Amino acid sequence: MSEWLPLGGFFLACFATAASGAIFSPGEWYERLKKPWWNPPNWLFGPAWGVLFIMIAVAGWLVWRQAGFGLAMWLYGLQLVLNFAWSALFFGLKRPDLALYELIALWFAILACIFAFAPISPWGMALMIPYIAWVSFAGWLNYTMLRLNGPRPA
Repeated sequence: MSEWLPLGGFFLACFATAASGAIFSPGEWYERLKKPWWNPPNWLFGPAWGVLFIMIAVAGWLVWRQAGFGLAMWLYGLQLVLNFAWSALFFGLKRPDLALYELIALWFAILACIFAFAPISPWGMALMIPYIAWVSFAGWLNYTMLRLNGPRPA
């Protein structure tokens, strides 16, 4: 039982990160933005992030079980903080330009996690691959919306 309790902590950390999407919700401002034709429908983001956060939580837990708190967990925490910050920049401050720069940092933090997780837990590493793929897609979407709307769309 005590081995499973920390998994709840990882889910809680991911839930807290996901809360940024509720705190800084898209709203009318986002609806008015020009979007590329390949922009996913709004309803897809919640389920996609839900699945990803489950995978991210399990990945962190698997690595923690093997290595405890160290560099890999520090990188894990960093990517959660960066993930939280993206919504604040894009939706909260309405700054796609700052959000894109921050997303690049997030991408590298996830990549660092993947490399740090690989020798500790191959499953932990594998569970982070869809996350970096989705963030790569989100980065391209962020970049495209920046080009279509400018750095400070009204």
